Amino acid sequence: MTDQIAQDERRSGLRTIRKVAPYLWPEGERWVKIRVVGAIALLVLAKLIAVGIPVLYKGAVDALAGEGVPMLALGAVGLTVAYGFARLINVGFQQLRDAVFAAVGQRALRALALETFHHIHQLSLRYHITRKTGGLSRIIERGVKGVDFLLRFLLFSVGPLVLELLMVAVILTVLFDAWYLLIVAGTIALYVWFTFAVTEWRVKLRREMNDQDTDANQKAIDSLLNFETVKYFGAEEREASRYDSAMRLYEQAALKTSYSLAFLNFGQSLLITGGLIGVMVLAALGVQRGDLTVGDFVMVNAYMIQITVPLNFLGTVYREIRQSLVDMGEMFNLLEQPREVSDKPDAPDLKVAGGRITLEGVRFGYEETREILKGVDLTVEPGQMVAIVGATGSGKSTIGRLLFRFYDVTEGALKIDGQDIRDVTQTSLHDAIGVVPQDTVLFNDTIRYNIAYGRDAATQEQIEDAARAAQIHDFIMSLPEGYETMVGERGLKLSGGEKQRVGIARTLLKNPPILLLDEATSALDSDTEADIKDALARAGQGRTVITIAHRLSTIAEADQIVVLEAGDVIERGTHDVLLAQNGRYAQLWNRQQADEAA
Repeated sequence: MTDQIAQDERRSGLRTIRKVAPYLWPEGERWVKIRVVGAIALLVLAKLIAVGIPVLYKGAVDALAGEGVPMLALGAVGLTVAYGFARLINVGFQQLRDAVFAAVGQRALRALALETFHHIHQLSLRYHITRKTGGLSRIIERGVKGVDFLLRFLLFSVGPLVLELLMVAVILTVLFDAWYLLIVAGTIALYVWFTFAVTEWRVKLRREMNDQDTDANQKAIDSLLNFETVKYFGAEEREASRYDSAMRLYEQAALKTSYSLAFLNFGQSLLITGGLIGVMVLAALGVQRGDLTVGDFVMVNAYMIQITVPLNFLGTVYREIRQSLVDMGEMFNLLEQPREVSDKPDAPDLKVAGGRITLEGVRFGYEETREILKGVDLTVEPGQMVAIVGATGSGKSTIGRLLFRFYDVTEGALKIDGQDIRDVTQTSLHDAIGVVPQDTVLFNDTIRYNIAYGRDAATQEQIEDAARAAQIHDFIMSLPEGYETMVGERGLKLSGGEKQRVGIARTLLKNPPILLLDEATSALDSDTEADIKDALARAGQGRTVITIAHRLSTIAEADQIVVLEAGDVIERGTHDVLLAQNGRYAQLWNRQQADEAA
């Protein structure tokens, strides 16, 4: 089972690398390719200089000791200056390489983050109902950071390290003998094996730590989003206890990760030190025999230190690359999450002539085992106001969600002016429908921004006209900051009625040919409800309006009232006709009238 998981992770890692590669070499982006090539060229130059630095160091030492042949016709001082200058040039090339590549990396991060953000908004309502906001934000955050790490360290740590090791191996073989190469190669092989083996174990611990981190973060965000509910039930300590339980598990996982890191670091130091001692003993024996100079001894030491410094980071780099691949894999899994609702290839835009809405034998269920709508037939003529009423769970709001195409019907068809909404673009469909939901959620921005959300680039005059129509302009002007008043997260600084009127205003500003009112006045008092009813009635003139209502008093003047019961249309007609039938509608009406009288 463990081997299967490891194989799946390797396949996932290769898939992730394949998906990231196009961001480094994008089609039609010549400047990106030039920067990538330039950064690699600077990398190679930096490494060529790096492997030459110990040679200059050897020359300076031999010149001071009066041994060997003078290099470059320079004395000890000249070679020392050349050594320092080479180190400076090496660092300069490395920094220039990072600067050249920075734009490529940032472009890739931005493009990938934007693609992920856009894709999430394309996913169905079913996905967003079941998702966990806190966990989702962490997946995106860790995934984007993983791309940044992978781009920088895979290209500028692992690649350069391999290149430098090869060049040092050639130099040791040519200038000394094969024993040096064998010791260095053996040390590196053992080091890499040990590092990878321990890091694989640590990746599992790190994944467990990430899971606990995500769970704790989700609990924190969920609690803060439901701040009022927590207060209502005096559950602050309960929420703190839940969060602390999640953090306790995170603490335990984090400690295991820390202990394993200590073991990894000590093992790496043991292997590196053993290899360094072996090579230095060979060099010391060579100096004693007179085969090597003191400068050679120093050069061998310099090469070993030069390759051990990046090797010391190999465990960290490998672990982070593995973790980055896991994090990026989660993000790419998100990107591969299928769209439940998508446009057909070359789908045309919706053409709204009158706004006639037709439901033809519509069947739908959120789950296969539970059907909500059971063959609904309904026609809303252009300019009509049709109200859909019924008990909770009868399928009223489901019709609204199907009309906006949050879901596709299971059977039958839903058409606007004879066009099946599955055959047209979702953008044009959404542009044609204005929705005032039962619970209006606002952005944590100004009132002006929230109303203006109904129409991009709306003028202040248009915003104020919509606010007047929604009976909220005077209230806004009474606020110290007027339209620039911040509404708070999810609009919590406003009352339910104020939020609802802001939602109505932005829908009126959108000015769509079809209006969908889902309990649009449910949060309003009776006086305000009457004003809003008038505003919505004026807004509905010349438009097709579907009203999903619980309060029957708000829809008594509808052109047609449809009564749903367990997903079936059981009655339809005007208010007076339905009362005369003395059926289900009359029963609901009499019950509500009695409740209001009481």
